Amino acid sequence: MEKACNSHYHNQSLLLLLPLFLSLLVAGLAYPTQDEQSQIISRFQQYLQINTTQPSPDYQSSTQFLLSQANSLSLESQVIEFVKGKPVILLKWPGSDLSLPSILLNSHTDVVPFEPSKWTHPPLGAYIDEGGNIFGRGSQDMKSVGMQYLEAIRRLKLSGFQPKRSLYLSFVPDEEIGGYDGAKKLAYSDVFKDMNVEIVLDEGLPSTDGNYRLFYAEMAPWWLVIKSNGAPGHGAKLYDNSAMENLLKSIESIRRFRASQFDLLKAGLKSKGDVISVNMVFLKAGTPSPTGFVMNLQPSEAEAGFDIRAPPTADIESLEKRIEEEWAPASRNMTFEFKQKVTPHDDLGRPLITATDDSNPWWTLIEEAINKANGKIGKPEILSGATDARYFRQLGLTAIGFSPMTNTPFLLHDHNEFLNKAEYFKGINVYESIIEAYTSYIPPGRDGISRDEL
Repeated sequence: MEKACNSHYHNQSLLLLLPLFLSLLVAGLAYPTQDEQSQIISRFQQYLQINTTQPSPDYQSSTQFLLSQANSLSLESQVIEFVKGKPVILLKWPGSDLSLPSILLNSHTDVVPFEPSKWTHPPLGAYIDEGGNIFGRGSQDMKSVGMQYLEAIRRLKLSGFQPKRSLYLSFVPDEEIGGYDGAKKLAYSDVFKDMNVEIVLDEGLPSTDGNYRLFYAEMAPWWLVIKSNGAPGHGAKLYDNSAMENLLKSIESIRRFRASQFDLLKAGLKSKGDVISVNMVFLKAGTPSPTGFVMNLQPSEAEAGFDIRAPPTADIESLEKRIEEEWAPASRNMTFEFKQKVTPHDDLGRPLITATDDSNPWWTLIEEAINKANGKIGKPEILSGATDARYFRQLGLTAIGFSPMTNTPFLLHDHNEFLNKAEYFKGINVYESIIEAYTSYIPPGRDGISRDEL
């Protein structure tokens, strides 16, 4: 059974590599030799094997590795620690026209924790099975993307391509814990102002079918903790307004709201990026005892945590009112606090959304570049998670979420995270096409050259 399964994956890998081979022929580029393919995968494996797991990522080793890659590509580099011990790595490929705004390709170096016993292969081993699947924490989120940027630049340099616009690559820390000491510090720094960035590419999500996914906005995380207080009581006593009873009323109210949003999603009336998602992530109550909990005592405190995700289109004021009046009303001896509360709007109250029509040439360019690399694109989406892209959108910049993974199961933060070699190679080819298009773009009317003439 195992041999048959591996044979299936092997044949599937060969079929996935065929479009890449054809696209490289169309572009006039030589298909990587077996030795070159091995080197490309080896570099990816080396990056995956560096333990940058939160809460104690080895940023020193990842920085040394990335700087060595930059040196091999003759890219300019600098390391900035806005916060000590949390390096932001900036790489630059200078353009021929420094008066043109630059391009930024962003990725993060940290990854989320894992449970080794739940993995088929070691999470930091970068093991490749017979089907060409590369297992490792960060293989999808998002060390693959960071290395694909570099490999695409490697191929462009080998072809003799010279960008008109300067291209920056940023490798930032701490995205998995909010990005406050990484991308946020960079976005609001004088260093970033001097970079003169006009468009930012950041991470997206894998697609389980053959269409790449492009994201023009993302849901804002609200991490809400609700606490209920009340007089303790005997476990056999029935009375009103106990801490547990009041919290259960709130949980039921939240459950009904969640169900109403989920019904809209299941009925097809709204997409994942249009509903407000609410999920309970912890419940803490009870009076501890040496054997567990005291069973004949109703506790005086109880609390629950919720991960709320609000899309840019949400009525934020209405949601805040619901929390204050229905989910944690003071009249029931309840309080609440946000462990994190990110706004999906800018300072003027406008939704943080990147345009996806002809008014945004960068959106048109990325669609054309993906099509040129023989890729297909699905309907534009709002990302359900939170990424560093939000910090750049808050500055008014165009930011697009994209991770080139098709026919790939969604395994971000999951056990057995992997990416197939064929998909990895295809992604390099796609980024090569995007970088070439973006760094060559000159707005219509400038020097008499339009995009259609390039």
